[in-house]
Amino acid sequence: MIKITSKHFEVTESIRERIEARLEKLARHDVQLINPHVIILQEKQGFKIEASVGIPNAKLFAQAKHDDLYAAINAMGQKLEKQLNRLVHKPESQRHATLKREDDAIDDGFNDDKEEEFAA
Repeated sequence: MIKITSKHFEVTESIRERIEARLEKLARHDVQLINPHVIILQEKQGFKIEASVGIPNAKLFAQAKHDDLYAAINAMGQKLEKQLNRLVHKPESQRHATLKREDDAIDDGFNDDKEEEFAA
């Protein structure tokens, strides 16, 4: 259940659907979203949207400003996706994890006994 709060602005059904669709894209990473909360502010220059989403062992936060509300929603969603992608793939990008995989590599059967024969 996504909690949507708005200040100085009425949230329509189409806006709610767009926010829900944008946050559903985060579900591609198979991560449980905990208490997603979106705040929409209408300012003089345009719209400001903030989102905070809890995930196991971390918390995501993003905000975006734009003249168009739907563009602000998309920008906010892209920022959340980038953060989530970074957290999900963090173990793969750590150096010690890649070194460990190289140690577990399959032996290719190369025999370097020939070098000992030609040694002086």
